[in-house]
Amino acid sequence: MPIRTGVLFFLLLLPIFLAAQEHGEFQVVLDVSSLSAEKTIELYQGLSGRPDDIAQLRGSQIAVATTAMLAQRRLELADLERALEAAKFNQSLGDDVFRMKDARQNVAAIRELFLELQRRNFAQKVISTVEQLFPAGSKVRARLPIYIVAFGHQNIDAFVRRVVWHGNTPAFAGEGEGELTIVVNLAKAVYYGRSVDERFVGLLSVVAHEVFHAAFGAYKDQSAVWRAHYAGHDSYFDHLLDLAHNEGIAYYLTLIQSSRGRLPADWQEKVSGALATFNASAAELLSPTVAQRRAFDLLRMANTSGYWENFGAITGMIIARQIDQTLGRAALSETLAAGPVDFFSKYAALMQRDNSIPALSPLILQELSRRRR
Repeated sequence: MPIRTGVLFFLLLLPIFLAAQEHGEFQVVLDVSSLSAEKTIELYQGLSGRPDDIAQLRGSQIAVATTAMLAQRRLELADLERALEAAKFNQSLGDDVFRMKDARQNVAAIRELFLELQRRNFAQKVISTVEQLFPAGSKVRARLPIYIVAFGHQNIDAFVRRVVWHGNTPAFAGEGEGELTIVVNLAKAVYYGRSVDERFVGLLSVVAHEVFHAAFGAYKDQSAVWRAHYAGHDSYFDHLLDLAHNEGIAYYLTLIQSSRGRLPADWQEKVSGALATFNASAAELLSPTVAQRRAFDLLRMANTSGYWENFGAITGMIIARQIDQTLGRAALSETLAAGPVDFFSKYAALMQRDNSIPALSPLILQELSRRRR
């Protein structure tokens, strides 16, 4: 049964807005565009679809650029067109850099998830999921384009990049430049579970993670407290605390959505390893002799390794979970307003009450005390 492009696609292009019910200050708009996914799904099904038209779409172009970056090779739109042409006729090019063979085989599940996003008001659920973490009355203004696609690098599920557009050609920009943009790859999202409901929840948690980062960035931009924090805290160690705070809460948000905050059975061993690496890395970053390259490598590895090897994000997740479950959601939300020193200090206080929770090193505790003065 073909997708009804008239009504369904029109609805998926509408901007989704949801303001906080009590305060009306949390104003995040998600501009969802799914034309690339829709046309690619139709092509996989052999219903219609012109490779050159699909390749020209903005969502497709960001997916190509990101695939090229992760594959560390040059890719042009012509490469995407050839891959789409081969997928249309169920042919193989040998080099399946866009992972279209698997996507074509899973097209029924991809289409099912695609329709589920609209049926269950996906964008509204994402916003309300993120909003719950912010302090009451938080002023957040953000408008985020989200492009939904159905192909990409094998490691791509959802990602956020800063993009500057030159016509319809994207260029990735640095911090503070371009437009924060989210891309969702349904071809990866179908592996989140066996049922469409599991896949929906999995995708919700992943996209909410990325939207949290964007909303938190917008919140910081208007906060005098955060401006003062960044003006006076620019050491390598401060960057590690900031990363663990930001990524940790985002990771915890994903954990809440995917498993109601429950950790896996072997979590103690995994967390112990992450905390040990975090403590050791903090000591290196606090050393006056640490080389710049080494410092940059440590900060990069804190959140770009395997899941449990992302020692900065995992440490932050454990701290966020402990604060939320012991002190309550309001205490966790306070740290978004007060900053990473408050986040870590709350956990340090909990360590004094419960010596069974994973411990930060004495050196970190000493530095936190110095920063609170």
